[in-house]
Amino acid sequence: MSSAAEAQRPEWLRVRVLASEDFARVRDLVVAKELNTVCFSAACPNLGECWSHGTATFMIGGNTCTRACGFCDVATGRPATLDLGEPARVAAAVAELGLRFAVVTAVARDDLADGGAAQMAATVRAIRHRCPGTGVEVLIPDYKGDEGDLHTVLDAGPDVLNHNLETVERLQRAVRKAGRYARSLGLLRRAAEIAPEIPTKSGLMLGLGESDAEVEVTLRDMRAHGIRFLTLGQYMSPSPRHLPVRRWVSPAEFDRWAERARELGFDEVASGPLVRSSYHADQMARREA
Repeated sequence: MSSAAEAQRPEWLRVRVLASEDFARVRDLVVAKELNTVCFSAACPNLGECWSHGTATFMIGGNTCTRACGFCDVATGRPATLDLGEPARVAAAVAELGLRFAVVTAVARDDLADGGAAQMAATVRAIRHRCPGTGVEVLIPDYKGDEGDLHTVLDAGPDVLNHNLETVERLQRAVRKAGRYARSLGLLRRAAEIAPEIPTKSGLMLGLGESDAEVEVTLRDMRAHGIRFLTLGQYMSPSPRHLPVRRWVSPAEFDRWAERARELGFDEVASGPLVRSSYHADQMARREA
């Protein structure tokens, strides 16, 4: 699909940014506490909706990633020194927003010995201490498959552990240059084995050139590795520098994949053109509870 064709997004993907008092409150709080959100840094199309409902997905570890994934709009480079005050500021923001459920993700920090796992665990614990009734989902990098780093995060007791596969096996190298399909699946399987009480979650972007047969195989692989929550959404290229959209997937197709995923045994499925990994994460976790 050419860049000109890519610009012709179908009507179901045309999103109006909602600017409300709640939107402004979240924006101002994030700025005041010097925090990052994946909503803004990754150019999420649901930013207006979520912020207008007083929710946000916090991105820790700074705003510079050590990896250069072909789909992602987060800046790549050499990150700054880890900010050890960040977990407390995230917890304070969660408290001020009155969130019942918080999502915390992180840039990949391959420059750190633990990949940023201790920072993620500290953030979960800070939220638990400040807001004991708030649920927490973590969206983690792969930590290069290190089981000790995975233990570090799981020991902090998140309610959901999310790690996105992003795409089918054939397209992994183009989409996630430093990622590995088997490594990501193995990480999620080990998480389910180590802490079976914590649901594992993963997501795929559609429209990158995958075939239906490849999606079917990937969903089966995910279930075989114990993944219980699934998100499916349309890939939208952030800029001409990123991978192009190969196909716009219709809402009806997303509905069919949701039905198929439930047949395969996923506990919770969110599937739609605008679905992202943390979209309505609170509702998914509440239904499971």
